[in-house]
Amino acid sequence: MAGAGLTAALGLLPVLLPVLPASQAVAAPGDVIRSAQQWVFDMVNVEPAWQVTEGEGVTIAVVDSGVYPDISDLTGNVIPGPDLTGLPTSAQNSNWGDHGTWMASIIAGHGNNGGFDGVMGIAPKAKILSIRVIPDKGDPGYRAYNNEPEQRIQDELANGIMTAVKDHARVISMSIGYSAPSGAVRNAIAYADKHGTVLIASSGNSGGNDTQHGGMAPESFPADYPGVVGVGAVTIDGVPASFSSGNLSVEVAAPGKGVPAQGRNGSYYTVDGTSPACAIVAGVAALIESRYPGISPAAVTQALTSTAQQTPSGSYDVNTGFGIVNAGAALEKAGQLVKERSQASPVPLAAHFGGGTAAVPAAPVTPRGDGQRVLFIVLALISLAVAAAGFAGVRMTRGSRGAR
Repeated sequence: MAGAGLTAALGLLPVLLPVLPASQAVAAPGDVIRSAQQWVFDMVNVEPAWQVTEGEGVTIAVVDSGVYPDISDLTGNVIPGPDLTGLPTSAQNSNWGDHGTWMASIIAGHGNNGGFDGVMGIAPKAKILSIRVIPDKGDPGYRAYNNEPEQRIQDELANGIMTAVKDHARVISMSIGYSAPSGAVRNAIAYADKHGTVLIASSGNSGGNDTQHGGMAPESFPADYPGVVGVGAVTIDGVPASFSSGNLSVEVAAPGKGVPAQGRNGSYYTVDGTSPACAIVAGVAALIESRYPGISPAAVTQALTSTAQQTPSGSYDVNTGFGIVNAGAALEKAGQLVKERSQASPVPLAAHFGGGTAAVPAAPVTPRGDGQRVLFIVLALISLAVAAAGFAGVRMTRGSRGAR
């Protein structure tokens, strides 16, 4: 049995706002939602970034269980993409795209009623490309998918990443987790990085304490691949959430408990997990991409990690990585990095190796001037002439012997 590709959907816990059993499906008033979001905005310091950009011009691929486009807070922001699961479930089925729609609203919701009510995403003017690679647990095809071979499930993710890049997504958000690595996925990630696409993934909901793995939770893929920004979850108090996996894939953290989102049924929920944390960071990455279209994925990662809020500053922790993302500071840092990378380095390359210029030994042969080159050429010609004469003498001697 596979089951590895469903950890995100299983680990994310939705709660209706106000807190009601899911079966009641009663939407909360929009002003309640916006108020409930304010702590998220404050924690990631997104409002200063909004003074510069709201994500316009950027497409974010949500590689997930599908994004249902016909909800109030995502209207006009969703680009339909392929369903790579191979399941016959229709997008009109009420169990299609729950998880993916929550994530999309957190990334790029624009609210309703003129933007004053409902969910406001981190990058509200960005576009969402829906790419379905997993089903939700309530999906009629869930059981069949869960019994598929691991390789097939991983290939679907790899295809999703490749499709996102080919469809010009600048950011790929993957609130999903697999228990094992895959060569196909690794190659797809390398392809995305080569084409300048930023990849963000949730680091898992296994919890931060696992004595069988050296005190750390087992790694979750794709978060653990090089080139992917792994994201852990924190609570409203800024401390690691109990479910958030603490391992070396975590590079940054973001709010992941009680994060408001809109479901495919139009109702509002709060969701728990590293999934919403991943969505928030993907939104911040989109803000950076919007302001600096030519920036490299490595520079985006540096901007996110170097400005993250951690105590003490610059330290690293397996639960929160380099700290909680700071959208305003990351956007400012990205601008500095773009300027730095547009100029040639004033430091000679040799100065970076062997302890600097003073420690670099002299070249074994001194550079040759024009006079030396002429002398070497003349000597070479004389040597060739002597060798030719000697060869001719040998042939003559052999011929004389043959005449006797």
